[in-house]
Amino acid sequence: MSGNLQHPDRDPDRRQLLAQEQEPFGAILSCIDSRVPPELLFDTGLGDLYVMRTGGEAIGPVVTGSVEYGPMTSGTTLIVVLGHQRCGAIKAAYESIRDSKPLPGNLQAIVEALRPAYERAAEEGGADPVEAMARAQVTSTAADLRSNSDLAPLVGKGELAVVGAYYSLDTGKVEVLGGAPS
Repeated sequence: MSGNLQHPDRDPDRRQLLAQEQEPFGAILSCIDSRVPPELLFDTGLGDLYVMRTGGEAIGPVVTGSVEYGPMTSGTTLIVVLGHQRCGAIKAAYESIRDSKPLPGNLQAIVEALRPAYERAAEEGGADPVEAMARAQVTSTAADLRSNSDLAPLVGKGELAVVGAYYSLDTGKVEVLGGAPS
């Protein structure tokens, strides 16, 4: 947020160290938005994060399996579901659902995956329904992952935290929405 980036572990020595094996400490599920690259936002280096990116953090079996990979195979202790301000995928899904106008091609699959967040945001109301939907998507996805049959035991034992977070494009701040370990 301050701009004092360290750019750690991005050199050829780090690449060589990781050439045979990786043990990232975290997994980030974030949006495809070009303004929200997790490795840069969190100033991490090679081998630090598993990163999955989908439109509006939409999930399905392949994405869920990708998120599960680190905690279930290499002891990754943190999953962050990272939404963000002014998300184009969320806005497009919101307008598609609100106006009953399906999006073309496979974009409609994203709309359908985001429908529960739309419904939750509609129930809760608020001044900006698109931002409410973005936050609802983060919190519901993080909750779904926390209660996932394969991840829940790790969460229950305190070996894994599944955190929902929201990135402000304006300030660079990442706000934790829930799931942070106590």
